[in-house]
Amino acid sequence: MPRIQIGSWANDAVNWLRDNLDWLFNLITTVLNGLYNAIHTVLAAPEPLILAGILAVLAWWLRGLPAAVLTFLGFALIDSIQQWNPTIESLSLVLVACLITVVVAVPLGIWAARSKVVGGVLRPVLDLMQTMPAMVYLIPGILFFGLGVVPGIVATIVFSMPPAVRMTELGIRQVDEELVEAAEAFGTHPRRTLLRVQLPLALPTIMAGINQVIMLALSMVVIAGMVGGGGLGASVYNAISSVNVALGAEAGLAVVILAMYLDRMTGALNQRVSPLGRRALAKAQAALGGWKFLHWRPATSVAMVGVVVLALLAGGMSYLNKGGGAGSGGNGKPITLGYVNWDEGKATTYLWKEILEERGYKPKVQALEAGPLFAGQARGDIDVQTNAWLPVTHAEYWNKYKDKLEDLGTWYDKTSLEIAVPSYVKDVKTLDDLKGKAAEFGGRITGIEPGAGEMKILKDKVLKDYGLGGEYQVQESSTASMLSELDRALHNKKPIAVTLWSPHWAYDKYQLTKLKDPKGSFGSGDGLHLIGRKGFSKDLPEVAKWMKNFHLDEKQLTSLENDIKSAGEGHEQDGVRTWLKKNPGLVEKIAPSAHASYAKGKDAGKAPHIGYPAWDEGIATAYLWKNVLEKRGYRPDLRNLDIGPMWTGLSTGQIDVETDGWLPVAQKQYWDKYQNDLTDVGAWYDKTSLEIAVPSYVKDVKSMDDLRKHKDEFKGKIIGIEPGTGEMQRLKSTVLPAYGLTDFEVTSAGTSAMLAELDRAYHKKEPIAVVLWSPHWAYSKYQLTKLADPQGTWGANNQIKTLANKSFPDKFPEFHGWLKNWKMTPDELGSLEQDIQDAGKGNEDKGVEKWIDDHPGIVDKMAPVK
Repeated sequence: MPRIQIGSWANDAVNWLRDNLDWLFNLITTVLNGLYNAIHTVLAAPEPLILAGILAVLAWWLRGLPAAVLTFLGFALIDSIQQWNPTIESLSLVLVACLITVVVAVPLGIWAARSKVVGGVLRPVLDLMQTMPAMVYLIPGILFFGLGVVPGIVATIVFSMPPAVRMTELGIRQVDEELVEAAEAFGTHPRRTLLRVQLPLALPTIMAGINQVIMLALSMVVIAGMVGGGGLGASVYNAISSVNVALGAEAGLAVVILAMYLDRMTGALNQRVSPLGRRALAKAQAALGGWKFLHWRPATSVAMVGVVVLALLAGGMSYLNKGGGAGSGGNGKPITLGYVNWDEGKATTYLWKEILEERGYKPKVQALEAGPLFAGQARGDIDVQTNAWLPVTHAEYWNKYKDKLEDLGTWYDKTSLEIAVPSYVKDVKTLDDLKGKAAEFGGRITGIEPGAGEMKILKDKVLKDYGLGGEYQVQESSTASMLSELDRALHNKKPIAVTLWSPHWAYDKYQLTKLKDPKGSFGSGDGLHLIGRKGFSKDLPEVAKWMKNFHLDEKQLTSLENDIKSAGEGHEQDGVRTWLKKNPGLVEKIAPSAHASYAKGKDAGKAPHIGYPAWDEGIATAYLWKNVLEKRGYRPDLRNLDIGPMWTGLSTGQIDVETDGWLPVAQKQYWDKYQNDLTDVGAWYDKTSLEIAVPSYVKDVKSMDDLRKHKDEFKGKIIGIEPGTGEMQRLKSTVLPAYGLTDFEVTSAGTSAMLAELDRAYHKKEPIAVVLWSPHWAYSKYQLTKLADPQGTWGANNQIKTLANKSFPDKFPEFHGWLKNWKMTPDELGSLEQDIQDAGKGNEDKGVEKWIDDHPGIVDKMAPVK
């Protein structure tokens, strides 16, 4: 039988509606958002216990004193388990959905009751609405209305409407026909007959239908949490996806309390608004006898006074508790961050939430499946996500939506996808080894979320390439469920195969084997990308710039994940804050503020004398510390000196500190002479080397021995630096004699003259031998060969140390502490030297400022102030 393309027709119909009725969906979105925001603002304004009191007064009015007490205790419990805000969000969503449902459903039920044709048409439509799986409504909801509360409200309305229509129709039809005929016989207009006879008598049945609407709406609200509906649905979804028993129990308990309250109150409302209900209530109270006081219910006017008094109290408290505005920078701009509930996604999302809040923005996070997340971004409902695995894992979503998205760059590279097994499973090292061993693994590969790109690659490609399709079943679950199953299997020493990826903390916690993929079916690995909606960079240029420069290494990422896991579900930002305390200055580095203000140091106002030689690393670090100290409120004084006077000044206290001591070799003679008057603060760079260098175009000169053989080519000359340096003295006393080069002339005009001579010779492609050292920016600018020293005459490698006068730690304790913990990498030092070179002589401060701007957070890292 030919296949009927119902699915394709439905897809085409949805696409046509989306493309041609977008104006209508935007209008509906605006109206529903407005209603939701209004109701949520009212409910969220009072303090939790004040609102619990208001709800308790309503319960007292509707059901009596025991119900009021239980209501207050129930909502107080919700507040104590930190589920108050999600509960209010869910209650707001239920009220909006039920309000619209009742407004639409009751007239439809009346119309169906009065017209058999309308009733006959509506019945199959209601059957379809009521029996269609609830989650199916979320799919067109996302496409038409995007993510958030609106698709949840719309899906809830559709799912919960049938009982209201059916019960209204049933209630109207069950009204005694003789009563209706009597009204008509007296000449009553049909409208008045409906309002004065049929509706009052049908009200108990209609209220029963409304009660069912509320119950169905609440159940759908939880499902709507999967598409960003928020509230208790989001809490339940997070608990399921992370297998968090504690959060699941708390969120589930809040749902139960809210459902019981709404059910009991709507059930009792009929007794207050229906004449028949009021008569039945009066009879019941008369029969209570001595227990009547427990079921006494205040008059409507008394209950209204109680509600108004509590509402006024709540309003006054809200006014008094108003806080200040948002921090500087973001000016309260909202940003929505979406994430799939994977460890690296959750970690980086909450990291950015914390950073953006510090910068004055109002970020909101939403946990979603991969499909809804990309679709929501394409619609513009989600501003940015941090965990797109490209170009492989999320290729399907990227190819579908890339015209409506922005790739903000890679913040982590490179990942891998794999199947992993416990290390105690022998003889299974590759994917090929899985073949024929299905019985050992229960014929199952434990997977993660069905929408994950890795799952699609596994099913569509990996299983086929390795012939595992008929042998293994892929069990879809969630990341947390997979990890729970892995933990259980490892505890019992049972074989298990799971979908995993790198980086992942599981490889640190467990002994696992990554199965090799010789056919490359999983691809070559992904980068973790930040993806923004189209127009994100234009709308939020500052945030986009921060995110484009954002990078974390594996150590930073795994430690962040660990701190968040330790903080527990619902306390992710506490984990982020713990991590940031361990990484001072990182916020400024990731998101540099436009007008950074620097805290003053404890010794602000002091004026240390900093000496430096005219060497690049000496100039660079001296001016760097000058800039940093000025930002901390110090008044440093720089002094440029030759090596000999520098050490003499340090020993006498005329110079407090210098940052360019090459020890234990290059400046050994000075250290041996003055060490009793000095303090070794510590090494900030390790390790250096001294050498002779020649241009790479000079062939056959690779070592010091080769230099002797080509003496004429170099005109018997070596271009040196300052005569007082330890390198020059060692060259003359040790290196040249060892290699028979004493007949070479060594010039000593200074470092600048040597570099100028090197540049001139390099430009003319002439041979030249110069005294150099590593690190030095000349190796980046020119193609040079370091001449090997097979006899080791240059001695052991040096460290670059900070040296100070003996009294320095006591005179400048804060500065001394900063210098003791200070380190620089070769890249940092090279880029600092280059920026100073580019700024030019006399503009060293400008070069340092540029470097600091390019290294946000470096001031707090070098000179932390609590």
